[in-house]
Amino acid sequence: MTSPSLAPGKPCPICGKPALERFRPFCSRRCADVDLNRWLSGVYAVPGVEAEDDEAAGPKPDDGQD
Repeated sequence: MTSPSLAPGKPCPICGKPALERFRPFCSRRCADVDLNRWLSGVYAVPGVEAEDDEAAGPKPDDGQD
């Protein structure tokens, strides 16, 4: 049996072990699933700015149609 090929570059972002080409950028299916769960549960949520309400934004520009 041949050993799994290591992916060159960075280690697994979850546990720090060498990444495997098959699961790149992770070292195993488990670490890939841990990362997916973090995305789905909102741990990795990207902060954003809420849009202002139309009334609070002020008057709309005149488009020339009345």
